[in-house]
Formats: sequence, C-alpha cells, structure tokens
Amino acid sequence: MRITPIILAAGQGIRMKSDLPKALHPLLGQPLVWYVVRTLEQVTGVKPVVVVGYGADKVKQVLADSVHYVYQERRLGTGHAVMQTAKLLNGQTDYVLVSNADMPLIMVDTVNQLVEAQLQHGGPLTILTHIMDDPHGFARLIRDAEGNLLAIVEQQDCTPDQLQICEGSTGVYCIKTDWLWPALERIPPSAQEQRDLIDLVGIAITDHMKVQTVKTMDPAQVIDINTRVHLSKAIAHMRERINRQWMLDSVTIVDPQTTYIEAGVTLGRDTIILPNTYLQGNTRIGANCTIGPNTYIRDTQVGDRCEIFASVLEGAVVEDDVEIGPFARLRKGAHLADGVHMGNFGEVKNSYLGPGTKMGHFSYLGDATLDGNVNIGAGTITCNYDGKKKYPTKIGQNAFIGSDTMLVAPVKIGQGAHTGAGSVVTKDVPSNTLAVGMPARQIKKIED
Repeated sequence: MRITPIILAAGQGIRMKSDLPKALHPLLGQPLVWYVVRTLEQVTGVKPVVVVGYGADKVKQVLADSVHYVYQERRLGTGHAVMQTAKLLNGQTDYVLVSNADMPLIMVDTVNQLVEAQLQHGGPLTILTHIMDDPHGFARLIRDAEGNLLAIVEQQDCTPDQLQICEGSTGVYCIKTDWLWPALERIPPSAQEQRDLIDLVGIAITDHMKVQTVKTMDPAQVIDINTRVHLSKAIAHMRERINRQWMLDSVTIVDPQTTYIEAGVTLGRDTIILPNTYLQGNTRIGANCTIGPNTYIRDTQVGDRCEIFASVLEGAVVEDDVEIGPFARLRKGAHLADGVHMGNFGEVKNSYLGPGTKMGHFSYLGDATLDGNVNIGAGTITCNYDGKKKYPTKIGQNAFIGSDTMLVAPVKIGQGAHTGAGSVVTKDVPSNTLAVGMPARQIKKIED
C-alpha cells in the first residue's frame, strides 16, 4: 500500500501578523513545516507533497527538492487545497496522509497509530482527534450513545451543549484515495466558496460508511500554531522534548529550563551542558566536554574533552582538548587545533591556531596562520586591514609574541622568533630572531 503525505502550507497565517508565511516561522532552528515533513516522511517513506500558496517561493527556497509542490492559487479551504493534488496523485497512491504545516510537535508513533487504524478498519477515512481540558477553537466531534461518530461541528456552529465536548479534530487525516477524489467534488462550497476536509465526514456518514478516529491524550502534539503565543508554547514543548532526549542519551544538562538546544545539534557521550547555554544550527559537540555556563555556539564543530566557558563561537572548528574562555569569541573561519588554550577576552577570525598554541587574554587574531606551540602574549593584535584589503599574518613553530605586540600584515614571524613587549612589527622577522621596538628591529639571534 502506497501512502503519500500531503502537507497544507498555503496559508499566510494572518494572526501571526507577519510577512513570513506561517509555515516558515522558526522553531528551535527549523521552520514549522520542516518538522511535519520529517515526521510524515518517516511514517510513509514517501516524499511529501506540499501545497503552497502565500509566499510559495520562500517555502520552495527553504524545502528545496526535499518535497513535491502543488500550487493553490486561491486559498479556498483545506478541501480545496487537497483537490489541487489530484492531478499529481490520482492513480499514483492508495492513501493520502493529510496534515497542516503548523503542527510541528506531532510524533511518529501517533501518526503510525492513525495509519494502522485506517488500514485495519477498511472505511474511507480515519481522523486524529484529541482530548483536552480547553478545546477552544477546535471543531467538536459529535457521537451517539454507542460512541459512533455522527458529525464534526466547527466551534462557531456548536450549540452550548456541544461546546462542552472536550474531543476535538486535529485536522490530521488518513484517507483512501479511490473514495477521496470523487468525495472532494461533493463537498458543498460555503458562501465564501470554501471547501473544507471536515465536510468529508458528513459525506461518508451520509453514504453509511464508517469513519474511524484515533485519540491522542497529549495536547502538546496537536498545538495548532495560529499566533505567536501558540508558537512560544510550541517552542517550550519542543525544547523540553529535545533536552529530555539528550539526557536519556548520556548528556548531562544541569538546568534544562535555561538550556536551548536546536534540532540540528548533536552531542557526544558524557558531555556536560551548564546553565544558560545556547547550541544552535549545525553544531557538533564531542564527548566529555563541558560547555557553559553563559555560552552561545552556532554552526561550530567541537572535538572531545573541550572546555568552553562563557564564550561565543560562530562558524568555527575546535579540535580535541581545547580550553576557551571566559569571554572569548570565535568568529567564522576560526580553527583551533588540538590542545589550544584561548584566554579571556580574546577574539579569533578566519585564523588557524596550531596544536598547543597559547593565546593570552585581550588579544585579536584575524587572517592569521599559527604553527604549533606558539605563545601569544596578552594584548597582541594582528593589524590585518588597511582600509581597503585584508592581509595575512604567518607565525612559525615555537614563536613567542610578547605582550601588546602589533603585527602589521602582511607579515611573517619565523620559527622560534620572539617579539618584545609593545613591539610594532611591520617587517618579517626571521627564525630564531628577537625583534623589539616601534617599529620593531632585529637585535639578536636566539639560540635554539
């Protein structure tokens, strides 16, 4: 049996009060629709069809070729949206699995239960419902005394008694396609020409066909994100879910309430995450590391046994056994090799620090290449920009750069060379040579 996911992502999301399509609002590093795509694809093993409309080009830019696209020119309801997929899917699939793009918290196990129920009962469709204390805004399920589904009524059409019902429709369906395509044509349009999937229930019941339901008791999974208040609730639930999973997978999170780990992050065994730490983007943290507190890391690769304290790392590479901080910053292109120590209030941009290098506090290295075991004294600055271009600085193995040295690029410091404190180096310094002064002058050779 082929089951094809259909994800409805054509809406603007007017109540979000945003120029960004609702499906693209970010939730812990990924757009809302990304979570739905990933979940439904895991369940079916089939590339989803995404119905786009408002901001279609933006949605396509984000999802690229990970899905198929169908365009809904006029947004005339969920039933109308699914009708747009008929040309692509008619005769190509046995069932469709329909969900809105703004339900990022729905889980694979729940969707699997929905699909299994549909495959077993043989009726035309199965609906995912939920039980919650406050079903405000959701359509209510009306059942008879034996529990058989009689109708689904939108909240605005409910009687006072029906409003007391706590079972609501989530808008997630599994539907047989040989019944679906003709049934969609039978949905009576509203005065505003709207056709909604919810009306399929009435059609099935009129035809004396059984509609199956699957209930979820977890209201978090079916949070319908229509406002930024709803979005904040979804973020809180997803953050709790991600943190819990990492703690079960051998990571210590000292204070989950102040730890933010995005969906694309990976963490190694026995790593410790201290409070107020943000791990974002394509970040990879190795094993036995200590990260934080008060640390922000984005799109950065960190090796094993590293300690990063109260620092900011963006687009960097950090190898094994590295110590950073407090109050250090690694910018894009920074690469710290094994055993590097980077002290407080240091900054590195587009530079390589070789193994065993020690970079003291209050220093800046930009567009620099350092071989191994270099000592960077406090206050060292690479003057890499002349107002028009940026130039490189190269420092050889075992060099010693004295405190407050200014390295005016382009410049090369040879292997084993030294600079005196406060030197302004404007010319290359040969290997094993001491240079001091403003500008720096070579004053003697240094014995190995």
